[in-house]
Amino acid sequence: QVCAQLCRRPCYCPWVPPRCPRGSPLVLDGCGCCKICARRLGEPCDFLHVCDQSQGLVCDYSSASAGTGATCNFEDDEEGCEVNGRVYRDGEVFQPSCKIRCQCLDGGFNCIPLCQEDVRLPTPDCPYPRRVEIPGKCCPEWICEAQDQHLLRDGRAAPEAVSPLLRFPCQEWGTEWSACSATCGVGFATRVSNQNRYCRLETQRRLCMVRPCPALPAAFPAVS
Repeated sequence: QVCAQLCRRPCYCPWVPPRCPRGSPLVLDGCGCCKICARRLGEPCDFLHVCDQSQGLVCDYSSASAGTGATCNFEDDEEGCEVNGRVYRDGEVFQPSCKIRCQCLDGGFNCIPLCQEDVRLPTPDCPYPRRVEIPGKCCPEWICEAQDQHLLRDGRAAPEAVSPLLRFPCQEWGTEWSACSATCGVGFATRVSNQNRYCRLETQRRLCMVRPCPALPAAFPAVS
């Protein structure tokens, strides 16, 4: 009776089938007439808008009496989870990528990383470590720039052999010079820079003078 009320013959379907989201295949509607996108876990469904049976889903009308409408659920009411459009059964272990492994548990999922999340700090022999993706390998690896490492090794072995055009064996990094410590007369300005023989961050100072201090009037000698 429902089929007779909702299904019309002959079928009138769009010339171009719909574009479905990932994990939602094209299937025939409840009338067996037009192709539609199968509904996924937790999505609303009805007689015409069918669930993805390839994932073991059926249209669950148990919640329809509460006014929330039918939704796609597992046929045996077993808990599951959906990741990237694919449904996994409770307890199933899956690997969305080579970097993590997950397990479906009670409708959700827990994942653990398969790549080490270590941190490499700069050292004298590797002042600029960089983590890069290696072709053919899943996990990124730490590398040192070959040119910097070569220049640093040569500079430590024979500092005088470093090219005069490159004053220090590493890429320049530093902050701007601070304001002068004195508003008049001689003061100090500071900055943090790595421009030294060992390419280590250090605080550097230099003399500065914003303007000369005005001379005190003769009638008011300076009091020590």
